[in-house]
Amino acid sequence: MSQKKITINDVADEAGVSVTTVSMVLSGKGRISTATAERVNQAIEALGFVRNRSAAMLRGGESGVIGLIVRDICHPFYAEMTAGLSEGLEAQGKVLFLTQSGAHGQNIDRCFDSLVAQGVEGIVLGGGAENAAHLVGKAREQQIALICASRASSLDETDTIRPDNLHAAKMATEYLIRRGHHCIAWLGGSGSSLTRAERIGGYCATLMQYGLPFRSEWIVECGRQQRDVAALTEQLIHQHPTITAVLCHNASVALGCYFGLQRTGRTIGKGAVDSYYGQQMALVGFGDVPEAELTDPPLTFVTSSAREIGRSAAQRLLQRMADRQGAVQSVILPPILIERGSA
Repeated sequence: MSQKKITINDVADEAGVSVTTVSMVLSGKGRISTATAERVNQAIEALGFVRNRSAAMLRGGESGVIGLIVRDICHPFYAEMTAGLSEGLEAQGKVLFLTQSGAHGQNIDRCFDSLVAQGVEGIVLGGGAENAAHLVGKAREQQIALICASRASSLDETDTIRPDNLHAAKMATEYLIRRGHHCIAWLGGSGSSLTRAERIGGYCATLMQYGLPFRSEWIVECGRQQRDVAALTEQLIHQHPTITAVLCHNASVALGCYFGLQRTGRTIGKGAVDSYYGQQMALVGFGDVPEAELTDPPLTFVTSSAREIGRSAAQRLLQRMADRQGAVQSVILPPILIERGSA
């Protein structure tokens, strides 16, 4: 029977310290007391832990490994962002190590410690910054570059790459208003989402700027399941038939809304002239998916390229690794309207 491989977690348990502390002892970085370092080294000897290549590279200062923490890689934005990040890093000879912190970021500390144990040179935090403020200090102690690349949130004293959600919503709302729409509803997103809050802020501010009404019952919270979105769309239009346009929180919601509008007998059009009596609706979504081109007519979206955000994050992280004392930067990528004919 083969012997169980001793891990850095076993050493931490044996010494009664955190994985981060063991990593600092292995790398020779950070402020660790002599007594603590001795306790860790004693645990290493007692367990027969092999100081692996990652630890050796840590002592040398370069491992070629970059860590990424996301809540869920299946989210379309972060899947695209990860692809762009990987492209940018691989062009510079770096390798991306991916971890997932869970739907509510509940495993974010474990992810961080695991990345440190792997000897990463830098870490990209993809979302969940509201639960990660303490990681700034931990990264500084470890002498690891840390930046935030997300849909909405950011960390103080940390470089941030993100889209301009407020401007995106203003752009989408004004686009509809200029086509004659005065009754514009909002569909989708969770009440706890900062991205949604920023977008709704832009939507409401633009309606007020043009002296148009917005009513709380026209702002509907819902998830990504298209069947549920379609049902809510039917209910919304039946209860408020004067609505002539809908802004959708993301691409999945836009597709669900499209199917729901078909069930109500509405068609997708551009202008608002006689839209109620002609049974036409305008539909604009945020983000983008290839399936949007398959609807008739194809859906219109306002988007900030998640892949480009990933590439920008790679560039900024490499710059931060080369200049740890440089000024903190916040890079906000502007939105782009992709008009395909549905609004």
